[in-house]
Amino acid sequence: MKPLSIELFPGGLIGIRWEDGREDFLPAREVRLACPCAECVDEITGERTLDPAGVPEDVRPLSWEPVGNYAVAFRWSDGHSSGFYHHDLLRRLGDATRRRQG
Repeated sequence: MKPLSIELFPGGLIGIRWEDGREDFLPAREVRLACPCAECVDEITGERTLDPAGVPEDVRPLSWEPVGNYAVAFRWSDGHSSGFYHHDLLRRLGDATRRRQG
């Protein structure tokens, strides 16, 4: 499943409209904390190394760009920009947000 569009909202939400018509509104900080890059996750063990305390509560994406046909890269207000968010990761984050919202 691929996003048809991604919108960055000033209030800290990332809006994604998917091929199947579903729309997700992801809290920016949760997406930032889920970064899968080698700076945030140990490449060998898969253990998350990013300390959530080091990520500002008001972190937000400044921009995004597609990475091939499989991922999205965000440039974050905290200076981070090395993570590639595979479409399936963004979809799972949307599933988790929906479950929490009931």
